[in-house]
Amino acid sequence: MESQSQTSQPETPTRSPLTGIFHRLKTNLVFRSKLAEVNGAMGDLGTYIPIVLALTLAKDLDLGTTLIFTGIYNAVTGAVYGVPMPVQPMKSIAAVAISSTAEKFGIPEIMAAGICTGGILFVLGVSGLMQFVFNVVPLSVARGIQLSQGLAFAMSAVKYIKKEQNFSMSKSVGDRPWLGLDGLVLALVCVLFIILVNGDGEQEEDEEEEERNGSRRRRRVSIIRKVISNVPSALLIFLLGVVLAFIRKPSIVHGIKFGPEKIKLVRMDKKAWKNGFLKGTVPQLPLSVLNSVVAVCKLSYDLFPEKKFSAASVSMTVGLMNMVGCWFGAMPTCHGAGGLAGQYKFGGRSGGCVALLGVAKLVLGLVLGSSLVGILEKFPVGVLGALLLFAGIELAMAARDMNTKGDAFVMLVCTAVSLGSNAAIGFVAGIVLYVVLWMRNYGRVKPTDLPLQVDQHP
Repeated sequence: MESQSQTSQPETPTRSPLTGIFHRLKTNLVFRSKLAEVNGAMGDLGTYIPIVLALTLAKDLDLGTTLIFTGIYNAVTGAVYGVPMPVQPMKSIAAVAISSTAEKFGIPEIMAAGICTGGILFVLGVSGLMQFVFNVVPLSVARGIQLSQGLAFAMSAVKYIKKEQNFSMSKSVGDRPWLGLDGLVLALVCVLFIILVNGDGEQEEDEEEEERNGSRRRRRVSIIRKVISNVPSALLIFLLGVVLAFIRKPSIVHGIKFGPEKIKLVRMDKKAWKNGFLKGTVPQLPLSVLNSVVAVCKLSYDLFPEKKFSAASVSMTVGLMNMVGCWFGAMPTCHGAGGLAGQYKFGGRSGGCVALLGVAKLVLGLVLGSSLVGILEKFPVGVLGALLLFAGIELAMAARDMNTKGDAFVMLVCTAVSLGSNAAIGFVAGIVLYVVLWMRNYGRVKPTDLPLQVDQHP
């Protein structure tokens, strides 16, 4: 009887590995809100467009190839991680390239630097060293890096809004006029429009309750507020910028050519590998480790605690992106906490957000290719500054959870040193300060460890 009862029990269906993969992809790519996800996809363009445009104008970067590969990267990372994981340019490599002549640091050196940086990050991820680094970095130091990066983005945004820019030379060229299709008034209107629509970024949990239980007037106000908050501010501002680019230079239409660029291998000699590593990889690697892996994972865990992925996997995806695309002339790329914060600020909540952006990049790269340079060149820089400003502010906001004076002290010193020099030196300063404070306070009873009835303030 016992054997019969055992055999009569229904067997639980086992899910095949392939079915599990498809289920995970579907979960990661599903839109939480279609309009909000589309809007969130625009949140990273304030960082992406200026650097890509600068490298295209100054170094003859193949824009079509870059769009194709970064589009693929966006789609893959969105499917793998299920969060709006950004794909951004490697900023230190871009800065070195823009400030150097083509003979000293041209396309071969840029690509060699990207491949070397990607290879090192891949090894750190595979070996588990990156996960070790992530686990031992104090949260206050990570917050210092995030705060410094957010403030740097915000200050760059203010510069874009206030000053006219020459991206090919990476410098400001004078005050922006008040009026015009790329004037100061237009940029300020865009900033105010984003504030009106998005507010401070906090979602009001009691809106539905207010609609149900409030008076007729309060319900009407709540409904109006809800409608306004659903307006895709970033998308509308980006589309406005595209329209203004054509108005500023109607002849752009004649420069548009359909069809993808021919993808070619980049030839890198021994000198290119040497200069690429010394001048590009060495300054880029600390920033990639800290901002592209450690900071972006910390921020992702804050924003999406239900999504679990390791710092090692993020390090490997950054490595693979550059170990593949840079051979064909695609811009060196990484993930970034600033891009994640920007996309979250404007409504990105799933991997579908960046996957949609990736498809758009891929289509533009295949259909228009490098002819997009003319459009980007006339895109209002003040409008880009408005988008970048809120991406930086959202990233800096992550530091608001440093509630103790000790943690805030470490974070602010790390931020100050990072802004005054670079993220690597700021990181070292933060770690040293954290260790010194730990040694100084070793063995002391913390206020939270004292009995509740003890009054410490007579």
